[in-house]
Amino acid sequence: MSEEIQIVEIDSEPIELFKLIKSENLVGSGGEAKFVVGEGMVMLNGEVETRKRKKIFSGDLVQFADFKLKVKLK
Repeated sequence: MSEEIQIVEIDSEPIELFKLIKSENLVGSGGEAKFVVGEGMVMLNGEVETRKRKKIFSGDLVQFADFKLKVKLK
């Protein structure tokens, strides 16, 4: 299990949670991204987040499976 935090640079904020997960290829499709969020498999800043369209901003930490993503504005 990797404890490394991967920095993800976004062009503009906010980005919707499911789009971030999809853009980083952590899942195979947008539908799958919505599913994993809706099922409570994603954490945002240490808390379970089930809102698929939750707005993500620079500085947020998203965790899914063994991945930790720190969002940063380009």
